[in-house]
Amino acid sequence: MITGVVRAGAARLRLKVRGPRGRGRMIEAIIDTGYSGWLSLPPDLVSALGLPRQGFVRGILADGSETIFDVYEATVLWDGAARGITIDEADNDPLVGMDLLKGYELRMQVRPRGKVTIKRLP
Repeated sequence: MITGVVRAGAARLRLKVRGPRGRGRMIEAIIDTGYSGWLSLPPDLVSALGLPRQGFVRGILADGSETIFDVYEATVLWDGAARGITIDEADNDPLVGMDLLKGYELRMQVRPRGKVTIKRLP
């Protein structure tokens, strides 16, 4: 099970993300159920982790506009196991998207300091 907390109006998780040379960082990411990707990271974290660029994808933002995201490869510690994922580079706070949540149940107590739990589905 993965746990987090609701703070400043958002469900947040602490995750360990690693690049190809073992460089790792603990990050705090906001759960965004409107984001269909795996995980987004800002450019400074992508650079600090030395993530290899894989290409780009087109994305539609919440306001309906279209943009292009550079895509990278990383490893995240998820539910006790290392998991290879795709990172979208975006100039905002790190976001956990629906691809990372696939196969899991998300529960939130939507109040200050509310508990966030993510549990693998049977």
